Amino acid sequence: MSEPDSSHNLKEIMSRFNFKFHKGLGQNFLLDGNIIRKIIDSSNLSHDDVVVEIGPGAGTLTSVLARCVKRVIAVELDQRLSPILKETLDGIDNVDLVFEDALKVDFDNLVDHKCKDLPAYSHKAYKVISNLPYSITTPILMYLLRKNFNYSSLILMVQREVASRLISVPCSRDYGILSVAVQYYTVPEVLFMVPRTVFYPRPEVESAVVLLAKRKAPLVNVPEEDLFFRLVRGAFGKRRKTVLNALSDGYLIPGLSRQQWKEIIHSVGIDPCRRGETLSLKEFSDICRRCWDYKT
Repeated sequence: MSEPDSSHNLKEIMSRFNFKFHKGLGQNFLLDGNIIRKIIDSSNLSHDDVVVEIGPGAGTLTSVLARCVKRVIAVELDQRLSPILKETLDGIDNVDLVFEDALKVDFDNLVDHKCKDLPAYSHKAYKVISNLPYSITTPILMYLLRKNFNYSSLILMVQREVASRLISVPCSRDYGILSVAVQYYTVPEVLFMVPRTVFYPRPEVESAVVLLAKRKAPLVNVPEEDLFFRLVRGAFGKRRKTVLNALSDGYLIPGLSRQQWKEIIHSVGIDPCRRGETLSLKEFSDICRRCWDYKT
């Protein structure tokens, strides 16, 4: 096993395999052992845990994870990394490499399949740990959240700006669709900041490690999640418009007139002249329930 835990080692391995970083895939590999240990320490891992790692890169985090848990299932899109990962993970027998697009993977089925030889596992919740490629941060987060997979927590390296969005509150600059989705399904916490210097190649922005602990039940009750998120997208999709103007365009719930939308918004105690970014999750859920009454 050859662990690329320094810039020199990582560059040597990449050079030997003639690996060229793909900018479109957002490839910035973590190489600092201290940051890796902080991620491990923050993840509250046990030797019985199963971990899904999205985007293992050169295996710097993967190899350390493998020492701490029962099994690591590493999902990587770039098949050019296969020979590199085989070298860096040589001798480690509790890592399964899966070369698939994480945005198309059914993670519950994948974990059940890879852990069928572990009787004690018995469909327990797994943990997702990832140095997320910046290019897919929002899509993969929304995919993991909306599919409601059986994870207990997400421990993710994201752009610092994204970390701010995850914990933002109404009326703040960074509050948006991602804020609502993350807080609806999880309890988000920014654990620590990460400088650009611990990656190879260096990204243009600072990063942060966040913990998203899955809620036992969503933060607010809604009659239909698809309707709830259509309303959220509609309200935030036209940030300069009032809630009434944004929601009454006609495509959210066909057949509802502007006057009916005004009545719905008024009926839950919301001023129709407010903007979407001022609404809390509870207020979105209140609108959703009243819309459901009209719809049904």
